[in-house]
Amino acid sequence: MTTSTAESPSVGTVLVTGGASGLGAAVARAVAQEGGRPLVLDRRKPDPGVLDLPESDVGIVDLADSRAAEQAVSELVEKAGGVDGVVTCAGTDACGRFDEIDGPDWDRVLQVNLLGTAAVVRAAMPSLLSRGGRVVTVASTLGLRVLSDATAYCASKFGVIGFSRALAVETQGRLGVTTLVPGGMQTAFFDGRPDQYKPGPDAKLNRPEDVAAAVLFALRQPPGCEVRELVITPSVEGSWP
Repeated sequence: MTTSTAESPSVGTVLVTGGASGLGAAVARAVAQEGGRPLVLDRRKPDPGVLDLPESDVGIVDLADSRAAEQAVSELVEKAGGVDGVVTCAGTDACGRFDEIDGPDWDRVLQVNLLGTAAVVRAAMPSLLSRGGRVVTVASTLGLRVLSDATAYCASKFGVIGFSRALAVETQGRLGVTTLVPGGMQTAFFDGRPDQYKPGPDAKLNRPEDVAAAVLFALRQPPGCEVRELVITPSVEGSWP
């Protein structure tokens, strides 16, 4: 990883999935503010008012298609001349009882949240390993506990935690791997849901910018020091522990 000083590593070039909105956009902005170069992978281009990037630093792909995701990552990394970090913020959900959710909708949650995460990391690994890079996977407090009507989301996020822990063991000393476990955030993630699956009017939710600061903390750790798991929740919130 490129470093500015021994005490203050530079984040370098960081690929962020889901970077057009929400936590992903907040992470991309934070990378840019720290003097790094964000690369964004999303289903749509970021709004210039949210994140203004050159076209060469944006890849458009549906992460439900793992092979297409791998190709998009490879192209972005090649154009950028390499990558120092990957942050997997992209995610989706399908709320409802298991026997009431259509199979394709249920499958898509795992395809995007779990298989998409693995595909992106897989494609970026050659560059990451060559540069002593870091990966921050984004799980959820629902990767450590469960709720009714959330079988797909829980399965995907439990999977992200298992994948990340195994990857950390497999690549220790060569690749930094941090699992971010956030609680609820003030993003569009809850938009379009039935009211029963939206946070209540008094819900305490974190600002994505505050969670992004935690991501930057993980990315800036000096060589040989790892933040393996990082739980970030509102100070008053029911999803943890």
